[in-house]
Amino acid sequence: MKYGVVLFPSKKLQDTANSYRKRYDSRYALIPPHITVKEQFETSTDELETLIPTFRDIAHKLKPITINVTKISSFSPANNTVYLKVEKNDDLKTLYEHLHSGPLAQEVEYSYIPHITIGQNLSDDEHLDVYSQLKLVDVNHEEVIDRFHLLYQLDNGSWTVYETFRFGRE
Repeated sequence: MKYGVVLFPSKKLQDTANSYRKRYDSRYALIPPHITVKEQFETSTDELETLIPTFRDIAHKLKPITINVTKISSFSPANNTVYLKVEKNDDLKTLYEHLHSGPLAQEVEYSYIPHITIGQNLSDDEHLDVYSQLKLVDVNHEEVIDRFHLLYQLDNGSWTVYETFRFGRE
């Protein structure tokens, strides 16, 4: 089964992201707006149960994370994904490192860039048009996130919460 770990922002920020996603994100219906902190990985349900205490331990050790969304950006020319840029900070970096060490270690394809996807799988022309408009949008949002979520992928490709872990709690 496929799993991943994300931070869900506030409803206000999700609503902002969804106002773009419903037009520009081919995966809009599969998962709510989120910040990925551990890319998808495959494991069995039995193996996952042995990892749950590790996730709990990470949550217990860390404090809530303040995120700052500062602009709309793009991964072009690597791909035609448009996103809300979440500024890197020490707390996000620490969470990411914990989720990629010890029994949770895994190969990663790209360096970590925290973001909330608002458009993906766009053609070159669509990307140019959408990004040239959206990069002018003034985005300035700060909030505190007090939990992370372990998700799993359903047969229809959508993602749902397996378990939630609150920072600073047993």
